[in-house]
Amino acid sequence: MSTETLSFDAARALAASALRAAGASAEAARQTAEALARADLDGIASHGLARVPAYAAQLRAGKVKGEAVPSVTRPSKATVAVDAADGLAYPAIATALAWAASLLPQCGVVAAGVRNSHHAGALGLFVEDLARTAGAFAIAFTNSPAGIAPAGSGTPLFGTNPIAFACPITGRDPLVIDLSLSVVARGRIMVAAQKGEPIPEGWATDPAGRPTTDAKAALAGAMLPIGGAKGAALVLMVELLTAALTASHAGFEASSFFDDKGGPPRIGQLFLAIRPGAVGADQEAVAARVATIIARVLAEPGVRLPGDRRLAIRARQRAEGIGYPAALLAELRALAG
Repeated sequence: MSTETLSFDAARALAASALRAAGASAEAARQTAEALARADLDGIASHGLARVPAYAAQLRAGKVKGEAVPSVTRPSKATVAVDAADGLAYPAIATALAWAASLLPQCGVVAAGVRNSHHAGALGLFVEDLARTAGAFAIAFTNSPAGIAPAGSGTPLFGTNPIAFACPITGRDPLVIDLSLSVVARGRIMVAAQKGEPIPEGWATDPAGRPTTDAKAALAGAMLPIGGAKGAALVLMVELLTAALTASHAGFEASSFFDDKGGPPRIGQLFLAIRPGAVGADQEAVAARVATIIARVLAEPGVRLPGDRRLAIRARQRAEGIGYPAALLAELRALAG
């Protein structure tokens, strides 16, 4: 596959131009492009500029409102509710995170919910920002369009429903754990289907609920959760924390992130931020315990922290540029005019 290398700034500018041409406001395009380029910088191509063509198609169709402006209400002293107004998720999430960071010093524990939202991209970036800039332990949840069936069923009702966590570590980058609750990302099955290749058994089931190695049958069926029934229970937990608490669409009600069919997905996100020292131990004691736990983990031969590979990719691509398929860049340039 032919590739081309772009600097982070060039990738961000190209994405913003393509989104602006499709109808996104200048601010929505800027914030979305920033998040997508950051995902690519970390090697998370599934949530990078590859998403722009689908976002652009949805903007042109009105499935996503390009001029949407998030609105904020304050249900309580330590909580924030943000309505994304059927726009791109990133402006609403940025608003939620800014409020969470500002309230953390006085409240100690803050919850920020986002409703009427869209695809949230790489959740780990958001909790990393809260850990890095606000010194917080942070957790993020989002639901997504249906792809996983409840335990005992073959009918997909809930999305891959990722979870992300971050905490500050003295003297090094924050620890970031970011994972979806499916065995494998749906994008990998989509690629296999496009190439006519089989998938390993254990990734998904066909429409009848039977294990399958046929990628196209898997896309018509259901993805399997990590950990079997326990993973399916976690999927349900995230669904309730997001769709229920923010009064958003459940996975079985949400339209696809990948095409311009149907109405807005209107899913939900929930962000929790906890200031060290807010729940008993003082800040210095918390930092010391984190350092002890991390040091003991790293003392094991061959062990690295979650996210270390991502940080190495970030450093390398910040210096050398980000490699993109030439076909994708040609498409984005055409979209940008």
